Amino acid sequence: MRDRDNPLPTDALAANIREQLQTWARALGFADAGVSAPAHRDDIAHLERWLSADRHGGMDWMTRNHALRINPAELHPGTLSVISVRLDYRPSAEDADAVLADSELGYVSRYALGRDYHKLMRRRLQQLAEKISAEIGPHGYRVFADSAPALEKALARNAGLGWIGKNTLLLTREAGSWFFLGEIYTDLPLTPTASAEPANLCGSCSACIDVCPTQAIVAPYQLDARRCISYLTIEHHGDIPEDLRPMIGNRIFGCDDCQLVCPWNRYARLDAEPDFAPRHGLDAAKLVELFAWSEDEWLRKTEGMALRRAGYWRWLRNLAVALGNAPTSDATISALLARAECPDPMARRHIQWALTRQQSATDRKSTSPTHA
Repeated sequence: MRDRDNPLPTDALAANIREQLQTWARALGFADAGVSAPAHRDDIAHLERWLSADRHGGMDWMTRNHALRINPAELHPGTLSVISVRLDYRPSAEDADAVLADSELGYVSRYALGRDYHKLMRRRLQQLAEKISAEIGPHGYRVFADSAPALEKALARNAGLGWIGKNTLLLTREAGSWFFLGEIYTDLPLTPTASAEPANLCGSCSACIDVCPTQAIVAPYQLDARRCISYLTIEHHGDIPEDLRPMIGNRIFGCDDCQLVCPWNRYARLDAEPDFAPRHGLDAAKLVELFAWSEDEWLRKTEGMALRRAGYWRWLRNLAVALGNAPTSDATISALLARAECPDPMARRHIQWALTRQQSATDRKSTSPTHA
């Protein structure tokens, strides 16, 4: 930790950071950077209302770690300022709308097609913190990349990186919402880089609310995770509610609908970061082929990827739901039958649900007038 008995001159320090921080960050591959104070009372109140309404679903860690969000100094003692960074990730991949329109393909959220960003983000944040130390002197700090209970969207907004949209994501003019956020908690007394809260440029647009397949955006700026496809296919450990399964369509890991429809994302440029390039054809892979992966094959092909977060059996659960929503075919039914006795009870229940839907569709097709 920095020597508090001999602090660097605050005015000179703040001026140096304001002029240099973005330059240093962009040299490391970040698209933007800014500084905020750690306090954000209105956002904490919003979070508490969200938690009290049980909209966090099974994410119990959000309640367990709530005290750390309220007081960032408990997360990193001595915290006086938070540096937020933006790392763009929109990869060059098969057209998302085309994949979603083809029910025989599996849709993977664009952020998860390549390497898991956490290690890349943490390494670059560490390099940025070391650069700050080299330029203005040692300081106590801790870096975070979605790895601690931090209100990162609020912190980034307060640092001037964008505004929080009606879909609850941070938005910017330049990149829409196709980016990751990271933070450096530091004991340096830095001046915030935003003089006022950024203007909210969502206006009267409600495209994200209207397009959500499960109506998870229950009101502007309010998300019910229990209905969110990203939560259901990644964070949720149990059975997916049956009434929501048909709405999930062919989304097997995450959901980008509220981003794909957002007008601000039309300005997002493709990112050239090779680590985020799609792997193993997962940007437009056939459901039956993915469903055939053994656990060993899945572990090998998803090494270093965010897909590991779901685990193999939840991966099969998600695929089973998508296959239940897929067009009826002998190949789909055969794929499901081959897994009908899989050892995981949860996955097996979803496979049986998919088989029932497929076989019911086959029966209806065979008895329709055109097939009489």
